[in-house]
Amino acid sequence: MAAAAHPPLLQMRGISKAFPGVQALSGVGLTLHAGEVLALLGENGAGKSTLIKILGGAHAHDEGELTIDGSPARIDSPQASQAAGIGIIYQEFNLVPGLTARENIFLGQEPARVSFIPHQKEADRARKLFQRIGVEIDPNALCRDLTVAQQQVVEIAKALAQDARIIVMDEPTAALTPREVDGLLKVVRELRTQGIGIIYISHRLDEIDAIADRVTVLRDGSHVATRDKTDLARDEMIELMVGRSLDKEFPSHDCQPGPVRLAVKNLSRGNKVRDVSFELYAGEIVGLTGLVGAGRTETARLIFGADRKDTGTVELDGQPIDATSPRDAIRAGICLLTEDRKSQGLVLGQTVQENFGLPNLRQFTQGGLIDRQAESDAFANLVSQMQIKIANHEQPARTLSGGNQQKVVLAKWLQRNADVIIFDEPTRGIDVGAKYEIYQLIHQLANDGKAILMISSELPEILGMSDRIIVMNEGRVTGEITDVPQATQEDIMKLATARHPLAA
Repeated sequence: MAAAAHPPLLQMRGISKAFPGVQALSGVGLTLHAGEVLALLGENGAGKSTLIKILGGAHAHDEGELTIDGSPARIDSPQASQAAGIGIIYQEFNLVPGLTARENIFLGQEPARVSFIPHQKEADRARKLFQRIGVEIDPNALCRDLTVAQQQVVEIAKALAQDARIIVMDEPTAALTPREVDGLLKVVRELRTQGIGIIYISHRLDEIDAIADRVTVLRDGSHVATRDKTDLARDEMIELMVGRSLDKEFPSHDCQPGPVRLAVKNLSRGNKVRDVSFELYAGEIVGLTGLVGAGRTETARLIFGADRKDTGTVELDGQPIDATSPRDAIRAGICLLTEDRKSQGLVLGQTVQENFGLPNLRQFTQGGLIDRQAESDAFANLVSQMQIKIANHEQPARTLSGGNQQKVVLAKWLQRNADVIIFDEPTRGIDVGAKYEIYQLIHQLANDGKAILMISSELPEILGMSDRIIVMNEGRVTGEITDVPQATQEDIMKLATARHPLAA
């Protein structure tokens, strides 16, 4: 980190921003030094995105000042932000899939006074940028053919090509595998040694522990604290973000398993799912994990009837079911909260009540007409029970935070009174406070006798929530962990990379 005598690379003081009916930021401050990783934390709605959009020139602040290297800076457009040496890497990449890595890096920087683009010169420069980052990527590879992690590196190279000295990373690991996360953190460390200041936004606190020098926390649009990471325990970070003390990151769960609710036997589909067998007991939370591509989601889709199985059987409470469609599975008492709630779990343009009612229309239909009052009363009951934060029942689903969207998806399945509930990445993109509430709901469902299958890529989540853990690799179950309190992430990774079934 730069010496204290030097002015900060970036300083934002007293930043305020209001939108109609909402005070998004109130006197927020942020300081970033050269060669530092500053973690910016807060729940969804805390003001992180607004602050970053001000820094990126997408929003103009109402009050406050911004300095770079101690000199006042006026950032009133994305171009001005770029000229000031700021690179913003959003969660949704700003790349053109049909262009090469080289073309994406230098898009908009082509010489204006020549009739041709110096392709070889750009390719050589792109290679040097990748070498600087410490990653080898073919500059002439199409971006659509690159992995998500490689596309992330292209975004970083693009910022460096524009001489960025301040790089903001917004949830950079949301779609990465654990191995790719390790690679990205290595890149961040390399950039830090080159004097670049990095603002790192993530809900994954293990990454913050691994990479951050200091932590700035926002809550409800206000600055709560800025502390050295070495002085801030994990529980303290959570308490600062949510504004209340949480006894633990994961609620405690006293599992009292009942009879077998779901039995999966020799389930197969091509090379994606191969001879998978396991059982779920009433009142039990079973974690299903493995590396990306292990076959976890594919297994859930077969159980739910979203895909056709080649072989195998599924039994519910001892009775075989042949779910050839999600409708069959839902009627039998099996529900799935999909990994991508926005495209598969919700109709974003419809209201929250309409989303709740979609799979429950039969319950609320009389004489061919939907009883909207009955639907509204049922939804209101679950909104209160689950503490879903909505303005009213007519609020569009797209306007909710990630945590509240997930609760609406869960509410519609609770109305079905399903016996088996499959959660696929239930807390992806959700802040730590909302995560805790989702965890509590999952535990309550288990306490009510539901059988829970929870798919997650986050190993701390799997270890913190599961009564048993099933691990997959290359479409097969490679092991089962029954003594979860004594298990470690290393134990899971050994099974996740195993070639043949193992006993844990």
